[in-house]
Amino acid sequence: MPEALIALGGNVGDVRATIRKAIEIFCDGEDVWLRKRSSDYKTPPWGVIDQPPFVNAAVAVGTGLPPRALLERAHAVERIFGRNREKEERWGPRTLDIDLIAYDDLAVNEPDLILPHPRLFERAFVLVPLAEIAPDRHIAGTRIADAAQRVEKAGIERLPG
Repeated sequence: MPEALIALGGNVGDVRATIRKAIEIFCDGEDVWLRKRSSDYKTPPWGVIDQPPFVNAAVAVGTGLPPRALLERAHAVERIFGRNREKEERWGPRTLDIDLIAYDDLAVNEPDLILPHPRLFERAFVLVPLAEIAPDRHIAGTRIADAAQRVEKAGIERLPG
């Protein structure tokens, strides 16, 4: 069964509760199974810095869905929590963001689906939670724990359970 790595985050509302509920909906046990979940991390904003800090987490899931269907599922869960990708500021405030980071070792380059995620190795808010749950996993030939060591982690704080 394919394994996918998923990043979740947000900075509007009760984000920790939103992430917890989003994981429950996303991982229904029929098409997507939760294998591992990271801690929640408070992280500084990225891209647009004049906004509240984010809460980020990552999950490893098993799935029978192909990558595009998994991405569509992620977007459907985002909409449940009020996200409208067409009307928001890029990298701006949001209730929930769910990104498909990797799907097995698959490489995809389509207009609205790139795997592995094209900015993965720039983003400590993704790499730190991933390194917690899959440190020895390789993405595009790079071990996650090694990539997490190379990025700037200032301001990232693991939140208590």
